[in-house]
Amino acid sequence: MTEFVQALTAPLVIEYPFTRTTGPVVGAFFTGLREGFFVGIKGSDGRVIVPPAEYDPVTAEELTEIVEVGSSGEVLTWSWAHETIDGNPLDHPFAWALIKLDGADTGMLHAVDAGSPDKMSTGMRVTVRFVDEPVGDIRDIICFDPEGVS
Repeated sequence: MTEFVQALTAPLVIEYPFTRTTGPVVGAFFTGLREGFFVGIKGSDGRVIVPPAEYDPVTAEELTEIVEVGSSGEVLTWSWAHETIDGNPLDHPFAWALIKLDGADTGMLHAVDAGSPDKMSTGMRVTVRFVDEPVGDIRDIICFDPEGVS
């Protein structure tokens, strides 16, 4: 008869006991959201990057020149989300879109609440919809709404 041997076990706690500040660049972006506006950063070639990056994506140079950009922009490309999942910004179908804000040279990914895919188009204009009580994080942006639609 085989004798039962109990497996050895040891408790294991995986944790990351540190915090990271947002720093001056990302912090400026979140502060802008809390105050109801967007900022980007000038790249080494003069392009305005939104959301701002701490380092130039081409040259890896540190970036420091924060600039304000608009809260409206143009849809560069999009994809319709027919079903939503927990964590999505909206609880009903919407578009994920790459949006180039006025004054920016790069796109920012966020939700567009267009109602249906036939109301979405590349090149359409959208405007941000902020939460009523912003706190300074990305969830201060509910979504973007198509302009000229009531």
